Amino acid sequence: MSRLFFLSFFITFLTFHISYASPLSVHAKIAARHAEEIASAPRSLVSSARATTVCPTNSKAAFAHFLVGNVPTWNISDWENDFRFAQEAHIDAFSLNIVAGDSRTATSLSYAFTAANSVGFKLFFSFDYTGTAGAWLEADIISLITAYGPNGAYYQYNGKPLISTFEGAAYASDWTAIKAATGCFLIPDWSSLTPEAAVATGVIDGLLSWSPWPWGDLDMDTHIDAAFMQYLGTLPYMMTVSPWFYANLPGYDKNWIWRGDDLWYDRWEEVMFVQPEFVQILSWNDFGESHYIGPLDDNQYGEFDVGGAPYNYALNMPHDGWRLFLPYVIDLYKTGTASVTEEGLVAWYRLSPGTACPTGGTSGNTAVQYQLEFEPYEVAEDKIFFSALLGSSTTVTVTVGGVDLGAAWSSTPAGGVGIYHGNVSFTGKTGAVEIMISRSGNIVASISGPSITDTCTGNIENWNAWVGQSTGSTIAAVSPSLAVCDQVCTAGKGTGNFEGLCSFTCALGYCPIGACTCTAMGSQAPLPTATGVQGYPIAGEGSAYIGLCSFACNYGFCPPAACGTVDVGTTEPTSSPFDPPACTAGSGVGNLGGLCSFSCGFGVCPINACTCTATGVLATAPAVTADAGYVVSGLNETLYSVLCNFACTHGYCPEAACTTTKPS
Repeated sequence: MSRLFFLSFFITFLTFHISYASPLSVHAKIAARHAEEIASAPRSLVSSARATTVCPTNSKAAFAHFLVGNVPTWNISDWENDFRFAQEAHIDAFSLNIVAGDSRTATSLSYAFTAANSVGFKLFFSFDYTGTAGAWLEADIISLITAYGPNGAYYQYNGKPLISTFEGAAYASDWTAIKAATGCFLIPDWSSLTPEAAVATGVIDGLLSWSPWPWGDLDMDTHIDAAFMQYLGTLPYMMTVSPWFYANLPGYDKNWIWRGDDLWYDRWEEVMFVQPEFVQILSWNDFGESHYIGPLDDNQYGEFDVGGAPYNYALNMPHDGWRLFLPYVIDLYKTGTASVTEEGLVAWYRLSPGTACPTGGTSGNTAVQYQLEFEPYEVAEDKIFFSALLGSSTTVTVTVGGVDLGAAWSSTPAGGVGIYHGNVSFTGKTGAVEIMISRSGNIVASISGPSITDTCTGNIENWNAWVGQSTGSTIAAVSPSLAVCDQVCTAGKGTGNFEGLCSFTCALGYCPIGACTCTAMGSQAPLPTATGVQGYPIAGEGSAYIGLCSFACNYGFCPPAACGTVDVGTTEPTSSPFDPPACTAGSGVGNLGGLCSFSCGFGVCPINACTCTATGVLATAPAVTADAGYVVSGLNETLYSVLCNFACTHGYCPEAACTTTKPS
């Protein structure tokens, strides 16, 4: 992806920050809405509020994002092979990412649609506006939709060809004419706009959120999903799911990780609660960002050369195991129930401890997106992660170098049928990896994985994951005793001061998505004896607490740091209580001093160049005064690039380090 990719995310974080600084934040509005529902409901029925979960509908679908630019050498049979893998996983269609100005695309699309018609698979376009040739022309989009929209393999929604984008919000006005000419149904990814602003364009039919990865050392939540759903109202929401993220592609200014770890399990649990109209998996074949779930392919590794990767960190690192349970989870999401006919085991882990080798300059989080950066080993945990699809409980055993690590399930499905999940630390251990599940002394499935070692390719830590899989014997079909739409939240979490409240209320079935994240579902738990106490937010707290305090205090949990029994009104925060901290001050050595002092003050504080000295609410950057900033010849591009680009475009461009003139 080009520098525009990062610019879009710069804007995303800034605009979300601005929207949260409004008198009533997105999340607070959602929480307040649920508070109103509670206030008008009988006290005995408050517990049944599920906030967002609804019975599945037949229109739900699961897609996977596919980079067409990766496969210019593919023939029809290559396309057919991957389509069959996707069909086996119960994926409904590929979202075909295509960039403007690539002469190879026409042949690739011809082959793809021929293959899709041959095997009965569906496809739709995702117009990528961040390619090296820039934005798509309105006429070119109309031409492609006109040519392929009527094709039998093109995915239709409500009788219209589905269209998505990767960015392109600056060209929103083009879609009035495009939709008039083609009759398409537009669900773009315009993450450079707030959901409110995207809806306000008047041209969208739904929205895709490119936000399936957690922040820093935290696990995934649903706060951004809540924001999109709030402003979309009845329009369809396309929720994204991803298992991992690691890119070391300096040619694309990308060298960071976002926490993967338990993400593949956690995010699908969130899907079950949120129940969006669509789900899109990121991705099928983006090897450079390490979130591929498709098969390894020697013909698709060009991105590592073009992006200047230190080595091919996808080589011999299969992710096929992440597809093994997709038929079950996709059926469960789409229909509310699914059957287990074959038990199985999936496990994933990194092949070296996080401090075994130099980091390769990789950060956890990225300052390019106004995020507070960490060392990568503070974000990615030295653990082995494992999931099993089972008809009944088993024992799980994990050994490294012959040493039993004491593994156990941390999450089990309600009623015992479904996906079990857990993880175990391998800190201080190296050697061969064995993962086994057994029942009554009999092995159900086992995985022998590559050894964990203290050595790394090129002496640079590989932050990608190795994924293994194993299937057991066929069993008589068994399904969960409760359909998804008959379940309630049984466990949840919150941020900061919301943690205790969300933990308590979500366990009892009330888990408002505007304030909390549901982490498990099942049967309604018995309610404590109602006290009749009416709870309110304490002085200084906002309306996001209204419903939670009302519910929790009535059932005997009224934490004084959040709730009281006197209505003192609410004070809406000037920034969202759900936003993670940003860097607000920083320093650097020598020539970096001024750049770090300026940029860190506005959240752009790359850990390899600067030291963040204070954190807090993200400060709004000065107005943009230039298109780009560049590093003066002779200086370290890796250290200065992000800083010069940010500082020079916002009015501070020290001539000893940076310039606004593009090098020849």
